[in-house]
Amino acid sequence: MRRLEAVSHFEYEVQSSTRSHTHRRHSHQAYSAARRQLRRRVGDVTGSRRRASMTQPAGRGKMAARLRGLVWASRPLLPVVQTWDVHARRWVRALRRSPVRVVSPSGQVVERKPGPGKQPRRAAAETGPHELRRKPSLQVPPSQKPCTWEDSGLRYDKALPGDRRLSSVMTIVKSRPFREKHGKILLEGRRLIADALKAGAVPKVFFFSRLEYLKELPIDKLKGVSLIKVKFEDIKDWSDLVTPQGIMGIFAKPDHVKMTYPETQLRHLLPLLLICDNLRDPGNLGTILRSAAGAGCSKVLLTKGCVDAWEPKVLRAAMGAHFQVPIINNLDWETLPNYLPTDTRVYVADNCGLYAQAHMSNKASDYGWVCDQQLSKLHKYEEEEEDLEPGASKAWLPEVEVQSYDLDWTEAPAAVVIGGETHGVSLESLQLAESTGGKRLLIPVVPGVDSLNSAMAASILLFEGKRQLRVRAEHVSRDRSYH
Repeated sequence: MRRLEAVSHFEYEVQSSTRSHTHRRHSHQAYSAARRQLRRRVGDVTGSRRRASMTQPAGRGKMAARLRGLVWASRPLLPVVQTWDVHARRWVRALRRSPVRVVSPSGQVVERKPGPGKQPRRAAAETGPHELRRKPSLQVPPSQKPCTWEDSGLRYDKALPGDRRLSSVMTIVKSRPFREKHGKILLEGRRLIADALKAGAVPKVFFFSRLEYLKELPIDKLKGVSLIKVKFEDIKDWSDLVTPQGIMGIFAKPDHVKMTYPETQLRHLLPLLLICDNLRDPGNLGTILRSAAGAGCSKVLLTKGCVDAWEPKVLRAAMGAHFQVPIINNLDWETLPNYLPTDTRVYVADNCGLYAQAHMSNKASDYGWVCDQQLSKLHKYEEEEEDLEPGASKAWLPEVEVQSYDLDWTEAPAAVVIGGETHGVSLESLQLAESTGGKRLLIPVVPGVDSLNSAMAASILLFEGKRQLRVRAEHVSRDRSYH
């Protein structure tokens, strides 16, 4: 009876402290649960008391029963108080929520919008249970799209022992006939590959020894490209470098029309072209291309007989100049004038400077073009005309005036012809210079010294032309400022 009175007293306190209907309902549930638990425990105490009275002495059993009764009488109150405490804290937390509408004593109503990520209770109640469980989809802005190599989803193959893909591709790109037939080139080194990708070259296959080399390249340019990881020893066997960089790229042969050249290069273009004639040395051609890009040439034309501009040694010597200046390869002299701007004058670099300097005059026949045994096609004409009269043996030679390289020769768009060291310039180049009103540019050297290197002569002439164009531009701007 004392336990029941304690529960009744607790019920009175709970009912007196809760005024709202909701509070009374939760209090009644707590009271019912506590009452059922109390009845169940009282029943257990009664049963245990009966069993103790049957097995223990009378005095000892009564004392133990009283002690157990006191313990069990004090325990039912704890769960009830804890349950009520949990519900009380829950409703107190609900009262701390910010109100949606505030009514002041003057009657003014202030609406408060819910914070970001929150929604009103009505909207939450109208939302179905399935929509509540559904998580909002993560939308990545365009500026925050995955930009790392791991997030791009790129995959690569690992070459197994006996894989011949590297050897078969290298056999193609190392040979000029196979390169021209299949339309593929080889680029080696991270910097050269990055310049090619930036210029718009189309990659086909990449062979690399370490994944870090591949991660340094633009990710968006690697989609759809075959990526094959090979051993460094395999790359070293096929590389022409003393210290290979561990990555090789196979590209489609670039087309100068579809290439995208740097904006800085396009802004500094000059009305200056370069024509390479019978250049056979890959190192010289690569150095000349590099000088042409540095001087700001608008175009580089290569005639038949020159080394392939896309040979690996030329690419290595040019240091990325292929992707900074348009290069047109393997041209005939008949079609070459179609690639020259209107009113272009062709100037031929002197490759018999000592003889011409010693016999300075106004006619080409007087300063010894016939002595220049480097003209490859001149020998044929000389052999055919051995039986002709001495006065008529040189009538076929074009008459091209000699001029020092430092005199003004850039008043009109100019094209400079550079010949090879072995065969020199061809007869067609002299004929083109004569037909366009060009001249023969002489670079004076100390007597007894052989002619300059082709790459050195090209660099001197190109940068001299750039200097003359800059000086002319300064004079024009100065005259405009005076007027």
